[in-house]
Amino acid sequence: MILGLSIPAFTQLHTIISLIGIATGLVFLVALLRGRWLAGWNVAFLVTTILTSVTGFFFPITAIAPPHIVGAISLAVLAVSLVALYGYKRAGIWRPVYAVTAVIALYFNVFVLIVQMFQKIPFLNALAPNQTEPPFALAQGLALLFFAWAGWRVVRRPA
Repeated sequence: MILGLSIPAFTQLHTIISLIGIATGLVFLVALLRGRWLAGWNVAFLVTTILTSVTGFFFPITAIAPPHIVGAISLAVLAVSLVALYGYKRAGIWRPVYAVTAVIALYFNVFVLIVQMFQKIPFLNALAPNQTEPPFALAQGLALLFFAWAGWRVVRRPA
């Protein structure tokens, strides 16, 4: 039991929160790429992305594993995002700092989504059962390239 939920139920809740974080983050990112600021979508993205990382630490663990490291880094990046957004109101240098850290946080969520898809979806798992095969590397590489481009673009065209 985790927070009064069975492990499968908690896993489902964690997954739903993660998917909402990714969806709201993508909507917010598209707006940023168009030079628009969607405050409500931004708050939804930040809250669900923070919850995604935090709830990830509630699962029973026997040792520190890559998901814990990604979650910890994501929370550190999100802390900088919150300082840039709420502490410094995205003024001056804090505007690009916020943009980059928000894009990085969204990238981490998508990175984990790709990992989970290759683990859980039989067709993808058959293509890359060890997650070292070219289809997995290609998916992760394309995601990294997209988010690197998006981060560069939102800094160049601030909202």
